[in-house]
Amino acid sequence: MSTQPLLHTLDAVLFDLDGTLLDTAPDLANALFTVCANQNVTPPEYSLIAQHVSTGAIGLTRLAFPEHPEEIQQSLCQQLVEIYSAHICEQTRPYPGITEMLSRLEDETISWGVVTNKLERLALPILEKLNLLTNCRVVVGGDTAARNKPHPDPINYALDKLGLAAESVAYVGDHRKDVQSGQAAGTLTVACSWGYIISNEDPNSWGADYTIDHPEELLTLLLTHDNPIND
Repeated sequence: MSTQPLLHTLDAVLFDLDGTLLDTAPDLANALFTVCANQNVTPPEYSLIAQHVSTGAIGLTRLAFPEHPEEIQQSLCQQLVEIYSAHICEQTRPYPGITEMLSRLEDETISWGVVTNKLERLALPILEKLNLLTNCRVVVGGDTAARNKPHPDPINYALDKLGLAAESVAYVGDHRKDVQSGQAAGTLTVACSWGYIISNEDPNSWGADYTIDHPEELLTLLLTHDNPIND
């Protein structure tokens, strides 16, 4: 069976943001703690909040206020977003190995970008503050395309912006919906196990083409003739 480095077959790699490139949970948790304090409600444990970051602001609001009516949850969600926006990227950092991995992609002349369900107006300043925006070729937020993940629309939007075919792109994420979105768009899919994964979820069960435990593993993946990208 012949093999070759996966990177040699790719023109670009697209990444989910929260839980994949960046550890954003501390800032989101602090914003949720503030909303809970304002409502005199005991907040969820930090570890539980981190597991639910991928559910977005409304998911975190429902986690903290499960008994509140929908209209109240929506109002509290807006408060959460406003507080988070005012304190964005205070404790957010790239995961260990991410910066080095992105530099290697750039050395290999492989473009990279972000496709996230986070609002674009929140994603952009985070990337800028962390000095990641300059080399990021495309940023697609949850409000950029017609529908967000798990629909393929955001990834298709990014592919159009990059002018690339899905077969030459990999999408990397820490949630089942990331894999579903990539598969629907026709990209190669890579599940990562270091992000915000709910305790009963196993990334190996999501059906991704690859599952990795550390960012640098993306650089050493091998492609075989059995992989769909060769079909």
